[in-house]
Amino acid sequence: MQSSPSMQANVGHRGAAPLRKAALRKVAVCGAGVMGAQIAAHCVNAGIPVVLFDLPAKEGDKYGVVNKAINQLRKLNPAPLGTPDLADFITAANYEDDLALLAECDLVIEAIAERLDWKRDLYHRLAPALRPDAYIASNTSGLSITSLSEALPETLRHRFCGVHFFNPPRYMALVELIPTAETDPAMLDALEAFLVSQLGKGVVRAKDTPNFIGNRIGVFGILSVFAQAEKFGLPYDLVDELTGTRLGRAKSGTFRTADVVGLDTLAHVIATMRDQLPDDPFKAHFGTPPVLAALIEQGALGQKSGAGFYRKDGKSILRLDPQQKEYVATGAHIDEPVAAMLAERDPGKKLAALHDSDHPQAQFLWSVLRDSFHYSAVHLAEIADTAAQVDLAMKWGFGHAQGPFELWQAAGWQQVAEWIMDDIKSGKALSDAPLPEWATQGPVWDAQAVHTSEGSWNPKQRQFEGRNTLPVYERQIDAPRLVGEGSTQSPRIVYEDEGVRCWTLQAPHPDDVLIVSFKTKMHTLSPEVVRGLVKAVELAESSYKALVIGQHGEPFSAGADLKALMPVFQEKGPQGVAPIEREMQDMVMRLRYAQVPVVAGLAGMALGGGCELSLHCAARVAHFETYIGLVEVGIGLVPGAGGLTWCARRAAELQAMSAPEAPLLGFLKDFVMAVATAKVSRSALDARKIGYLLPSDPIVMNRHEVLYVATRLARMLADSNWRPPFPRRFPIAGRDGIATLKAQLVNMKIGGYISEHDFLVASHVANAICGGDVDSGSLVDEAWMLRQERDAFLALLAQPKTQERITGMLKTGKPVRN
Repeated sequence: MQSSPSMQANVGHRGAAPLRKAALRKVAVCGAGVMGAQIAAHCVNAGIPVVLFDLPAKEGDKYGVVNKAINQLRKLNPAPLGTPDLADFITAANYEDDLALLAECDLVIEAIAERLDWKRDLYHRLAPALRPDAYIASNTSGLSITSLSEALPETLRHRFCGVHFFNPPRYMALVELIPTAETDPAMLDALEAFLVSQLGKGVVRAKDTPNFIGNRIGVFGILSVFAQAEKFGLPYDLVDELTGTRLGRAKSGTFRTADVVGLDTLAHVIATMRDQLPDDPFKAHFGTPPVLAALIEQGALGQKSGAGFYRKDGKSILRLDPQQKEYVATGAHIDEPVAAMLAERDPGKKLAALHDSDHPQAQFLWSVLRDSFHYSAVHLAEIADTAAQVDLAMKWGFGHAQGPFELWQAAGWQQVAEWIMDDIKSGKALSDAPLPEWATQGPVWDAQAVHTSEGSWNPKQRQFEGRNTLPVYERQIDAPRLVGEGSTQSPRIVYEDEGVRCWTLQAPHPDDVLIVSFKTKMHTLSPEVVRGLVKAVELAESSYKALVIGQHGEPFSAGADLKALMPVFQEKGPQGVAPIEREMQDMVMRLRYAQVPVVAGLAGMALGGGCELSLHCAARVAHFETYIGLVEVGIGLVPGAGGLTWCARRAAELQAMSAPEAPLLGFLKDFVMAVATAKVSRSALDARKIGYLLPSDPIVMNRHEVLYVATRLARMLADSNWRPPFPRRFPIAGRDGIATLKAQLVNMKIGGYISEHDFLVASHVANAICGGDVDSGSLVDEAWMLRQERDAFLALLAQPKTQERITGMLKTGKPVRN
């Protein structure tokens, strides 16, 4: 993406301070409401201290408003904080007493209520206290950034822009960056780099138009669903099924998403469109739908009020019936012919089937998609520089698998355009506005694409334009590309078999570091993957400096391949599984003692065997949203690929680094509880607290930087003459530790916290992790500990209740309680 003319304007300003090139080290957030507090939370997730401002409380503690918001951050679910204690790094402040704290802050984000007059009044108050080189930004969801800037002194306006986070800020990738004509391009570049790398966001630069890109297209899409659902007479739960994952959109569909966002918030954004877009050719549909207005009037604002389009009734979820004006049971389903259309993997065939069908569910879906294509095309030139910005906004901000232009292109640009034009002509579309000329003739029509290897279509410049080339994007080795863009990387395949692919990057990335990726579903550890990992180590030792285990996409690994294990067990019993178990253990030991450093690049789930193999690497690089755990007890087994051995050895290492008299069990019990309860970390920081990540393991905020950091860490270890550890014997807790742990388990069983089979499984965990029936403090080697693991694993595998759990997991994907 090239910078737009507005981004390049007014670099110099009379009396303006030069923009800094240093990092943004401290942030102030003004407004401790839902968005402000959660933006603050995500900054401290990234290790950036925050000062959180709000009005002084009218009674009692003047910091009561902010302190309440900070305390609430510890309790919310989904958690805005990686670990609850991070709330301690948010400093409470109020506008009367603490404006001097702004002098410490490099970036000030305003996130108060969506009132233009309130925001401008706040800027008058803040301006004198800002440091001369600080950036200031508004988190408005749709107000004019230019109008807001007018409240600032002229000398500050070049340091002001919009920075619109999507809710919840920790989990939603999209941040829209909106300049004014006076915003300095250097500030935008610095802020984009900060948001992308330090906060892990996907940044889209939007034009200063009402609701910008994401909400402009996304909220129109919601209004289209309202209109088409009413036209075709479809209930809300059916609409959510139709517009959820089967359509390549968020699982919550449309009406559930509205409940989560808040119906009052949705109505506010709709009102912004209605009031500020009087000339929009689709304006007839910008009114608040009557059913939405009625719910808001009743105080039914969605999830936050307990009722909206849905209401929870005990364990049941009811949906609103607008005709009966009451909540009724859900249960609508997609008819089989339409389900088959949605299951079609070819976009062209899928859209053709929906377009040609007379089924009301299919016609509803075609109408919703057509409206999205139509509206996006008509307004592209107004709201964005290129088609890529629209598609990325919908992918990152609304959870769509493909943006509207991507899907249109994938289904056949010319054919879909003709269908849209036919619907406009026949009055089926929501507006009679014609498709813009660029969509029906010229380069896009000829290429049958808005996204090409040259870039994405810029309707103002009438050319295909590449993405932003800021240096920060060189760190994104495996970022997905839009349909038609082509890959930015051409990896060199070194070795490939049924289980793994071994490859290297090209310069400027390290080409002497081998990368191995798994080819199995969910990157499970099949026997072929296990052997492929050993092969990768051999290749790295013979021809490369280091090895990285990194996947294309998520998860890192969901663990052992149970489907591959069960047929062997059914044919040969536990002893038939013993060689596979031994092979897994040999593999992780091969990683630990490889003659080159092995680094695991973690993102998403790293469960069971995936956790175990990462533990045995020389180092790990983890995305912040990495969920690590030894979860085998959930299916009635113990970790059997070296996980318990690693925990026991790590506990001994921690004891050796502490006071000599510190009991070993004190370092071991946290690992035991994590394994016995199948605990999974809530973030990479939480994994570090559990102990599955070491303090030296880097945590990165942007998922697409994992391989960049991992390959460079691996190279650095190799260049620093890294050597594998010496095999050493280490002390274990022995029978005394087992007795202590079992006493705790007995109490849990008596208290009804665990079942009889849970007790059996946890007892095997205690026995294996403590090293068996030997004296406390006995020195053992890894071979001894691995044998304890194998024996426990195979003994439990023979248990009928464990077999029930495994079968249930394979059938339903959920743990069985027995």
